[in-house]
Amino acid sequence: MKDKLWCILEDSTTKIGRQFEIFIQTLILLSIVSFSIDTIPNISEKLSQILKGFEIFSVTVFSIEYLLRIYVAKKPLQYIFSFYGFIDLIAILPFYLNGVLDLRFLRAFRVLRIFRVVRLIKYNDALNRFKKAFAIVKEEIILFFLITIVLIFITSAGIYYFEHEAQPEVFKSVFHSAWWSIVTLTTVGYGDVYPITLGGKIFTFFVLMIGVGIVTIPAGLVATALLKAIDNEKKEN
Repeated sequence: MKDKLWCILEDSTTKIGRQFEIFIQTLILLSIVSFSIDTIPNISEKLSQILKGFEIFSVTVFSIEYLLRIYVAKKPLQYIFSFYGFIDLIAILPFYLNGVLDLRFLRAFRVLRIFRVVRLIKYNDALNRFKKAFAIVKEEIILFFLITIVLIFITSAGIYYFEHEAQPEVFKSVFHSAWWSIVTLTTVGYGDVYPITLGGKIFTFFVLMIGVGIVTIPAGLVATALLKAIDNEKKEN
């Protein structure tokens, strides 16, 4: 029985496995549509009841699937703490906690069910290239984000130094200045917080120049790694 269940749940190369996978993925997509419709204000009571009934049905199916995947897994704990195991749990957990704690905001994580679609194409060449590319630049990406955190602190302290006296309510502290630092370094620039002193404006210019690099460097690293992964793949073939 356990082997048969494993073939249904995990082996999408069999007919029944493919049918089950298509059913689950269809249910995931429908649940996302249902979730989106449920956010529309002033929907009719009848439609609201239909959506609620569908939610109960989909969560029941996902819950049974989750428990069965734990049952058939060779290493249950490995599945539970895996990426997809975590997504499977997050997809159903808010439903059960809603009556105990007010965690309705966690229902937004139901949208993450769509990531399970990746299981259908996890052996796709393109996805494998991304995995290889990330493995190639993993250390560089981690280092880059550590440097970015340091830059956020330095720029927050810098703008605080230039603007605190001129705008004490806006730049109250280094922590308050961090919002300006983040939106400036990412070149978003909402315009809600901006320098008015000459020193602050000059400092902002240099921060913006650094910000251009912060936006483009990760993209360049990933693009280079993808090209390298493709070259390695061609050599292997």
